[in-house]
Amino acid sequence: MEKPEISFAVLYRWRLVPGAESAFTDSWAAVTESLKTRGGRGSRLHKAEDGTYWAYAQWPSAEAREKAFSEPVAVTSVRPMSESIAERFDEIRLEVIADLLN
Repeated sequence: MEKPEISFAVLYRWRLVPGAESAFTDSWAAVTESLKTRGGRGSRLHKAEDGTYWAYAQWPSAEAREKAFSEPVAVTSVRPMSESIAERFDEIRLEVIADLLN
């Protein structure tokens, strides 16, 4: 079996400040686009039934993710997202073993 192109994934979760959803989602989209140019695969933002938001981000490797996050992202993109977060849960790092759908 061929090694999958994506071998590293992270699950992020947040609880947002009430009323800040639009600022968060707009900022998330801008930050995601910036990170896609640095080797990441886009991710979709989801809202769970308990009101928390989550996203599953994929990377070729853990090293590629660390390198992408070490480069600055426009403050105008990051600030609204950060200010919208009331609670940030620990990220869950996942190793992708194989893509069973291909």
